[in-house]
Amino acid sequence: MSAAPVVISVEGVTIAYGDRIVQKGVSFEVRRGEVFVILGGSGCGKSSLLKTMIGLYRPAAGRILFDGDDIATAEGEARLRLLRKFGVMYQSGALFGGMTVLENVCLPLDEFTDLGAEEKKLIAAARLNQVGLLPAAGQKPSALSGGMQKRAGIARAMALDPGILFLDEPSAGLDPITSAGLDQTIRELSKGLGITFVVVTHELQSIYAIADRCVMLDARTKTMIAEGKPADLRDHSDNPYVRQFFLRQAEAAAGAEGSQTS
Repeated sequence: MSAAPVVISVEGVTIAYGDRIVQKGVSFEVRRGEVFVILGGSGCGKSSLLKTMIGLYRPAAGRILFDGDDIATAEGEARLRLLRKFGVMYQSGALFGGMTVLENVCLPLDEFTDLGAEEKKLIAAARLNQVGLLPAAGQKPSALSGGMQKRAGIARAMALDPGILFLDEPSAGLDPITSAGLDQTIRELSKGLGITFVVVTHELQSIYAIADRCVMLDARTKTMIAEGKPADLRDHSDNPYVRQFFLRQAEAAAGAEGSQTS
């Protein structure tokens, strides 16, 4: 069975704020239909990498290609076509409090299509149904739980039917049961609709539950230090920090590994 085609290529990307380098020489590929996770400890640059991938930041070096087109150098209509390839859910959900959930999901349709009001409502309702949130369509975001707000954010990111969804810390602030339900929704959307997901998270349970592959960034070396399936990195990585992360070991415990006797 042949591998799915590459939809995103990150080639030698360096992220910097002025003279401060956050990450350097990051390279990987994301294939169509997979759930790809960017992980690492606090302050390693996960969210900065995501924002660079979606074109909010320009890389200090390297390229980010969507189906071969560089998002940093694309302009005008070419850039708009690239931006239409993906949707984004930010960590907070970023919903507008004065609008209903349905109206929030309609926003991209209002902005980028010439559809009639009823058509837009039908599409928005379908997106809410796909994330299990249709009964809340008429509510304001303040009436929703944190998990429901995340689902509404995903529905809005799906409004224009993109092939790729970027999710920034989708499990942040959620209890374990709500987080597990959101993980299940991500897997269902990936497998059922063929959506490619790029997810930033450091939540181990979610990583094991959703990730087909992942890359790990390191704040100390400012480089990408691992790539592969989570279980493979946990069990077979030759980098002790990678194993420590996936095994959820404290520094002292990792340092003492191998010194204990049975």
